[in-house]
Amino acid sequence: MGLGWRSAMQAALYGSGGFFVRESEGPRDHFRTSVHSSPLFAGAIARLVARVDEALGHPEAFDLVDVGAGRGELITALPAALPEDLAGRVRATAVEIAPRPAGLDSAVRWRQELPERITGLLVATEWLDNVPLDVLETDDDGRLRTVLVDRATGAETLGPEADPADRSWAGRWWPGGGRIEVGRPRDEAWAEAVSAIERGAALCIDYGHVKAERPMFGTLTGFRRGRQVPPVPDGGCDVTAHVAMDAVAAAAGVPHRMVRQREALRALGVDGARPSLETARTDPAGYLRALSAAGAAAELTDPAGLGGHWWLWHGVGLGDHGTMLW
Repeated sequence: MGLGWRSAMQAALYGSGGFFVRESEGPRDHFRTSVHSSPLFAGAIARLVARVDEALGHPEAFDLVDVGAGRGELITALPAALPEDLAGRVRATAVEIAPRPAGLDSAVRWRQELPERITGLLVATEWLDNVPLDVLETDDDGRLRTVLVDRATGAETLGPEADPADRSWAGRWWPGGGRIEVGRPRDEAWAEAVSAIERGAALCIDYGHVKAERPMFGTLTGFRRGRQVPPVPDGGCDVTAHVAMDAVAAAAGVPHRMVRQREALRALGVDGARPSLETARTDPAGYLRALSAAGAAAELTDPAGLGGHWWLWHGVGLGDHGTMLW
């Protein structure tokens, strides 16, 4: 008998020898995120950090928390991209189940649980899509049932009738039916993260969908060595599903703003504009550097790729700046 997808994902991704806890390799060996794509991404987030710091009145200590930190790429790059005064006040914390990477800057705190109180900015980049969830399908009698999966093969069968909490979530957030990916665990995880903010902001960056555009056949899939593969929860590949972003936003109970990454990055100075040909004549080396940066920016803002990701922003205790920092 198989397991529900939530239990299978938990074991495959975070259990003993799971995909995200193996020390021999990291997520970037299997898929490419905005963090891995270009230093331009960290630069844009750094500008946002500076704006939060200003809105907070430059606190003595500024908490910078990266949830789902991978191997610490973003949390390492951010302080180096900040103004010297702000960098000196930053308390950098990585929240990640995997062991602390060898050679990580000793100034970065590494922990498995969220800090209890945060004054500053919490960032979660492609974290929620890996929070395990269950999948429901309707049987021939019209009953919503939990999909079970064989961990070794990925073969699915229909299991018991879905529990009331999952049926309630589906009725509110996935009313069109089809193959339903129950985002309730993601809602709860994000609400917990936002609740840790005493003053500052929380930013979730992920691929996802909203109620009017739920995919009839779901999005659950796998990635291995840069290729999309069937989602077999044996620990050998990433298993991920798009995030029901509007449900996550509502669960936090805090006012929010939600835009596509393309819009957010452009507002933060990443626009992908090509340098003028005149520069190629007057400064060839500078032209090549600018051309390379334009290519990286184009990847980050491509609406069919990374630029189509959602940015979900919650400001807490920032007054009029709460939803207007980019």
